[in-house]
Amino acid sequence: MPIFEYKGTTRDGRDTKGVVDAENLRAARLKLKKDGVFVSAIADKKKATQKKSSIKIRSGSVPVKDLALMTRQLATLIKANIPLVDALTAISEQVENPVLAEAVADCKNMVNEGLSLHKALSKYPQLFDNIYISMAEAGEMTGTLDVILIRLAEFTEAQAELRQRVSAAMTYPIIMLVVITLVIFGLFTSVLPKILSIFESFPDITLPWYTQAIASVSQVFVNYWYFFGGFIVASILLFINWKNSTEGKKSWDAISLKIPLLGDIVKMVAISRFTRTLATLLNGGVPMLNAMDIVRNVVNNHVIALAIDDARGNISEGESIAGPLKKSGLFPPLVVHMVNIGEKTGDLENMLTLVADAYDFQVKSKIDAITSLLNPIMTLLIGVVVFVIVLSIIVPMFELTSKLG
Repeated sequence: MPIFEYKGTTRDGRDTKGVVDAENLRAARLKLKKDGVFVSAIADKKKATQKKSSIKIRSGSVPVKDLALMTRQLATLIKANIPLVDALTAISEQVENPVLAEAVADCKNMVNEGLSLHKALSKYPQLFDNIYISMAEAGEMTGTLDVILIRLAEFTEAQAELRQRVSAAMTYPIIMLVVITLVIFGLFTSVLPKILSIFESFPDITLPWYTQAIASVSQVFVNYWYFFGGFIVASILLFINWKNSTEGKKSWDAISLKIPLLGDIVKMVAISRFTRTLATLLNGGVPMLNAMDIVRNVVNNHVIALAIDDARGNISEGESIAGPLKKSGLFPPLVVHMVNIGEKTGDLENMLTLVADAYDFQVKSKIDAITSLLNPIMTLLIGVVVFVIVLSIIVPMFELTSKLG
């Protein structure tokens, strides 16, 4: 039955608002009139919610931690034998993120009208990905929705932590590189020209070769800064455009696996995503072939996705998943060995989870090692640049001071 939101005034003159269920708008007005409410505004809540939701979702986003918290809360309510509609109602009122709250409220309305939960969630692909929807469908089919949602929450939290760890590791060197570039640019275009102009007013002073080199570089920066700036911006835009193209992404995925230090992290992150996502889907009751279709998109690397496609082809022919993984050369022997044991013992889900945990730890260790290595390298780089610039200024300054003295 449709639900209508209304605003109005009671018989004693107080403003009031709320919701009322009725067959249609006219029936809702009559019902409120019998209750002593003089309606000033009334509208179908579902249509209003859908309109607000679409606007907010287009302009907003939902942090992963909010989605994980909502999922865990919903699982707790369902495990307490609270009906799904009531659980969704409570969640929609408790969630602080407005985009997520509106989406859950709309899903509640759709479920209340007879739609399954996973189909309601599929109306919001911006918030709930294929993994989430497939797990919800499996939970509804097997009657273990509460257990599935708990696993989904744990999976979402683990993936968010891994993504945050990698992003934090990449952010530091990028920020340092930008800062160093800006400092050098500022020195060569603003500070050095003023100091070097002082030396030029004393033609009898012979400048050291390194001071002359610094002066030449500074002059190039001053005269052609727009060229360098345009070149850097154009290069970045062209790279992003190339990387976002179909062929460019395939090439970059292959290149990224071979970059020193970074390539190992990219591969380990992809393996962790593959094993943990596949374990989560299989634990949730998703069929293996469907799970492989979903998980190939999670690794976010075309080269590794092709290896997963080969493994899926083997499975569809009744063969092992470990063979194609080993043949690709992308998956370390530990992964292949654990998957092989899991297939033979029928405990593939737990083996995949163990592999994911191991690679999450390796990613953390590798990132910590790279970060600890980058700190002294960046410090040394800044020190060398500053030393060269200071030396190029101090030596002629001493000579100038001695002559003036």
